[in-house]
Amino acid sequence: MNRKLRQDAEAIVHASIQAVLPDRAVERAMQKMKLSGRIVLIAAGKAAWQMAKAAHQCLGDRIDEGVVITKYSHVMGPISHFRCFAAGHPVPDRQSIAATEAALQMVSDLNENDTVLFLLSGGGSSLFESPLIPLKEAQEITEQLLARGADIVEINTIRKRLSSVKGGRFAEICSPARVESIVLSDILGDPLDMIASGPAYPDSSTAEDALRIQQKYQLSLSEAAMGLIQQELPRELPNVHTQITGSVRELCSAAANACRELGYEPILLTDQLCCEAREAGSFLSSILKTHAMDGKRKCFIAGGETVVKVTGHGMGGRNQELALAAARGIRGIRHAAVCSVGSDGTDGPTDAAGGYVDGDTMDELEAQGISIDEVLRENDSYHVLQRTGGLIVTGPTGTNVNDVSIALLGTADGI
Repeated sequence: MNRKLRQDAEAIVHASIQAVLPDRAVERAMQKMKLSGRIVLIAAGKAAWQMAKAAHQCLGDRIDEGVVITKYSHVMGPISHFRCFAAGHPVPDRQSIAATEAALQMVSDLNENDTVLFLLSGGGSSLFESPLIPLKEAQEITEQLLARGADIVEINTIRKRLSSVKGGRFAEICSPARVESIVLSDILGDPLDMIASGPAYPDSSTAEDALRIQQKYQLSLSEAAMGLIQQELPRELPNVHTQITGSVRELCSAAANACRELGYEPILLTDQLCCEAREAGSFLSSILKTHAMDGKRKCFIAGGETVVKVTGHGMGGRNQELALAAARGIRGIRHAAVCSVGSDGTDGPTDAAGGYVDGDTMDELEAQGISIDEVLRENDSYHVLQRTGGLIVTGPTGTNVNDVSIALLGTADGI
């Protein structure tokens, strides 16, 4: 393993994530708000605890009470006056429903003078949930969509119609109280009605869109679920004011700044990456091969969110699979490396944020009798990267603005 490239990759990752933590963003957004009456806080998503903490630091006891719903292991401690819940992601569980019920009870008796401070981040689709169908069926539908490679917009177009709090329905429940919403974006292009399935934003998708997705992926739905996806959702929500903060563009910009400080020339390829993870990994390795003899230190940056089509029974995530898929292409280029991480610090159902490979990885795998093709078929990137020291582990970061992939090129003499 090229230790210098590994150190630089981790330094770039750390700096980029630190730059998009939600604390300052929440503080800035709150300066533009009109808060009145009773103020209750509901935060949902992978960054919910961090966002709620920032809001509490700004307003303190002005917030009467709050409910925070985030992913398991993402609650960093108690927050005064708030109830903190951990629940299932990316598939909702009974804790998701129990936490959401606590939030619904809290907003049930508000009047037109009161304010709901709604802090939303990616992951909210599974964490903030009150399904209109049995939980087991909702879980199975989500699992079908994930396994068949549906993107996040397609997934949320379906599941928002199967929920009593998604697709603007939560804002209707809060009425007549005013909803002040701060959204941390984790979807390319920042579509507010799709981030966490838009609990407090008018819907832009249609029942016709949902039916097309059902047919595209041949989803197995009950008669009740089929009826629900054909319903339209709220088009207007006059009691809501929304501000969006944080995005994958900021993540990529921060990565570029970190590259410059380390002596690399940053080249932004895209902040709209959206394809299969293994294809993205192969593409990044091809770019490194093209520039391998330039004699310059370069860093190619791609932000976005890839998908994985599940064909096996292994363990991994899209960032780990992207990295592993790049290993073959950069084999033997000792000054090349590819690293990909999720900004929230988790990648799939694992404790890793992503993965790292370099020009030595392929030889290490072959020496251990490991076939990359077989590993990718089994979707078992986690265990293979673990064996080569290629896992990137950050722990929960407190933010969630998509993924960043970097393709690093040092110089052949190692300088």
